[in-house]
Order: sequence, then structure tokens, then C-alpha cells
Amino acid sequence: MKQKLFKLFALSISMIIILSLYGCGPSQTQTPSKTKTESSKTETNNTSKAKNNLGRKLKVGYDIYFLGNSWSVQLYQEFKWNAENLYADELDVTYVQSDNDVSKQIANLEDLIAKQVDVIITTPCDTTAINATLQEAKDAGIKVILLCATIDGDEYDNLVTVDEKDFGATGAKWLCEQLNGKGKIVVLNGISGFSTNALRWEGAESVFKNYPEMEVIAAEDADWDYAKAKTVMSDLLATYPEIDGVWSQGGAMTLGAIDSFMAANRNLVPMTGEDNNGYLKACVNNKMDGIAVSKPTWLARVAIENAIKLMNKESVKKDDIYPVMTIRTEEMPKYVHMELSDDVWCGTELPEEVLKSVFSN
Repeated sequence: MKQKLFKLFALSISMIIILSLYGCGPSQTQTPSKTKTESSKTETNNTSKAKNNLGRKLKVGYDIYFLGNSWSVQLYQEFKWNAENLYADELDVTYVQSDNDVSKQIANLEDLIAKQVDVIITTPCDTTAINATLQEAKDAGIKVILLCATIDGDEYDNLVTVDEKDFGATGAKWLCEQLNGKGKIVVLNGISGFSTNALRWEGAESVFKNYPEMEVIAAEDADWDYAKAKTVMSDLLATYPEIDGVWSQGGAMTLGAIDSFMAANRNLVPMTGEDNNGYLKACVNNKMDGIAVSKPTWLARVAIENAIKLMNKESVKKDDIYPVMTIRTEEMPKYVHMELSDDVWCGTELPEEVLKSVFSN
């Protein structure tokens, strides 16, 4: 079975870590032919696996912030697979689940503090609501790692994510270029309250303001979710007879938008998206213009490694921000994985058998 999609992403990250060189693409990375399981182990080993020097297992509290969309499911599965396979001898993990509920997240974090874990890894559901609880954890001597979302504050030891403003700006610039700087566009945002949502839109707005003839005729939250985006876009299509482009924050929303256009018998327009396999499939199959911007779920592995380094008193950047990767229309056939589920996310180091078990077609 073809391995190109996942090998290309994982090897690119190894090169970033080893050589501190950014950027990737199919012409820059090649891997020997081998099974996905072997590939994942080899490539992860190439990133100099962190070694726990505590003389005991590191007690980690992992907050599963949300399981309501496929990306958040894969982020959790990426963490779990690394914890149980690559770091089983290093970690003792306590899992809690917050269901995108701030009150529940606060209660879960307080529970982890009471359990006296060494490190808390969480994805904040709000930019301010959990700050006092995070400070409580730090006061108790617990290291705090924010994974894939940040807060408006300083109550953490390490943040692992991508440049969210650049994420939004990259898609917006591409869309403006596709429309020659003029057109009526609709915006699909994620979930209000998340830093990811605010920062991506801030990045996009910084681009759109330079194109006065790009008119945002509607902006709606669709929670990075396929079904909600399909409903929202169907309503927008019924309301607006002219839509020239779609700026989407990603998730599975763009695929939902594409299906809505097709169901309404409207011509497909340029749409921004994320590295969702279903979106890449749709772009390739329908020969439509698109751009996929990536926030990889392998960031969960980086959070584990940084947790170990922090406890070893090794140097770790407070803000560990990775550059975004993009896949443009002409590159999509080289990255899409037709035999895997639409729900798979391309920026992963998970073995294919795990992806198949998590996201069965």
C-alpha cells in the first residue's frame, strides 16, 4: 500500500528538528519502501527520542479536550499511540475528558492537580477561563503544557502549536490571488472562544484589508465540523446567489462546503481548507482549486517529548511554534490517500493500521 502521504510529512518534520530547515514538499523528501509501522518507528527515532531521567515513570495528566470532530480524535489517538508504544516505559498517564466544556475542563484540571501529576498537557477550550487553574497547577510545582491552543496569559511552561496567524493569512492570500483581488466571499470560522479560531481569522483579516474589492458577505461559525458546515453553507447558498470563494478555517468544514455546492448544483469556487484527506480527495476528483494548510496531529508527540525534557530540567522553548505547511492544487495528487477515510489528517505519524481502525470507511 502506498506510504507517500504519511512518510513525506513525518520525514519533513525529522528534517526540521535535525537540520532546523523549514519547508517541505514531495520533491524534497524520499523514504525507503517499508511498512508504515517500521516507518513511524524509524522516523520518530530520528528525532532523538527524549529519555526520562527521573528514575521513575513521569506522571502525566492528559486532558482530552474534545472528541467532537475527526481532527481532535486524531490528536488524542496520536498522543495515546505515542504514550503506549514509544514512551510506555517513560510515562504513567492519567486521562480526563472535557468535551469542549470549560467548566468540565477546570474540574478535570483540578482533579489532576489533586492527583499530584508531574505534568499537565491540555488544549484550552477558552483563552482566559482556565488561567487561574493553570496558575494553581504551576504553584503546586506541576509543569503545564498547552497543546495546539494557547491562552491570553502566561500561566504555562510550554506551548506546542503552529503559527495560527500565518495559517489564516496563507489561505487568505491564496484566495485573493485566485480571485485576482476581487470577489464576494463567505467565511467559515471554527469555535468561538478558542485561540485557534481568533488567531486564524486575525491572520486572514490582515490580508483581506489589503484587498478592498474582496467583500466578505457572510461569516459563520461551523465548529470545524463537516455536518454543521454543510448545513451552514446550504443556508448561505440559498441566501446569496453570488459566492465567488470560500475562506474556511479548515477542519472538515471545507468538505462540507464542497458537498453543499454540489447538492445545490452550484459551480465549485476556490476554497481554502486544511490537510483533511476528504478535502484533498474532493479537490482532486472535482479538479477544483484548493489549498490545504496543515496543523499536524504529530504535535502531540512533541508535547510528550517536551514534558520529559522539562522534568529533566533541559532547555525547552516556552513557545514552541512550528511553521505551517501548505499543499496547493497541483500538489494534491501527490499527497492524497484515496484508500483511507475522508476523516484522516495528513500531518500524522500514526501507522496506517491505527488510522484504519480509528477511521473506518
